[in-house]
Amino acid sequence: MSNRVTGRAGVSCVPVDARVDRITEIYACLRPFRLSGPRIETQRLGNKLLVHNYGHGGSGWSLSWGASKLALQLLQKTAETISHVAVIGCGPMGLTSAILAQRAGLSVALYAKEIPPQVSSMGATGHWSPDSQFCAAQYASQWGSRWIEMADFSYGMYQGLLGLPGDPVEWYHGYKLSNSPFDSTPSREEPDFAKFNNSNRRYQPIQVDLSPDEHPFSYPYVRRWQNLLFNINSYARLLLSDFLTAGGKIHIRNFERVDELLSLPEKAIINATGYGARALFNDTDMVAIRGQTARLIQQPDVKYAIRAEDFLFLPRRDGLVVQYIDRAGSYNNSDDRPDFLEASEAVGQLAAVMEGLRR
Repeated sequence: MSNRVTGRAGVSCVPVDARVDRITEIYACLRPFRLSGPRIETQRLGNKLLVHNYGHGGSGWSLSWGASKLALQLLQKTAETISHVAVIGCGPMGLTSAILAQRAGLSVALYAKEIPPQVSSMGATGHWSPDSQFCAAQYASQWGSRWIEMADFSYGMYQGLLGLPGDPVEWYHGYKLSNSPFDSTPSREEPDFAKFNNSNRRYQPIQVDLSPDEHPFSYPYVRRWQNLLFNINSYARLLLSDFLTAGGKIHIRNFERVDELLSLPEKAIINATGYGARALFNDTDMVAIRGQTARLIQQPDVKYAIRAEDFLFLPRRDGLVVQYIDRAGSYNNSDDRPDFLEASEAVGQLAAVMEGLRR
């Protein structure tokens, strides 16, 4: 007897076993958002050349390669001869900055308080979202061409990671479900975030409206999309392995004051400390946007995503991801403690959608 649920046109979905007792882990992390957009610029610190690369909001994993390329270009424009570089931070920005610097022929040492899987960015949802909470809408015009450059380079890099062992990056398809037309937008206590696109290259998910016989869901409005997915556990391990294989060195160290950076032997430093830059560099423009994901035990035959009610579900290989995404009070919220009730509510909503599948 098959467990598949099939629509009238033959579209099938394996039901997700959405139960609270299948939650294996709950991650709460802080997205490093800056109203004016990420900080990618140079600064002099004593005899050091400092290049900042942080504050990418919810676009960190997606834009990491492109943002790190811009940071490296700033480093290369200096008149100084640079052969050794220190990278501070071991999240997506730190790892990609370090690898690109190595590929440019530089010797790189990475300094971090923690390395994957302990870094907070391991709790991200893990889907391609290059303009997610990137900057406030009023600053969009200042980023248009640079955003396209970052997104275009990142997207190209991810195409080169498809099909590798462990599926660090893969394509998936998903369904957006609603009881009302999709044009309505929920009201939240947060700024209007900028939206970007590239008219010459479509790498944003295309959403297609489906008729009732093209899906098995009991919702009047359904859209289908395809997108890139990062299986963050295997992807972060791949990045770390590539860095070390190329001769990179990792030093476990926590910097609490900026002047501690002056003791590093490297004269050039790329700062990729994410939300930690708020305290380390007294960046009062940084705002925390709380995010939480819950992992369910893997179901290898579940290969579709769902966006419905107040949750997002993603079929990651390293654990099915469920996120309550419309919770009020996430903006300017620096509470990174896991909330079991929030996770339970998201899983409960997913379970209700499964109960409504047409059989």
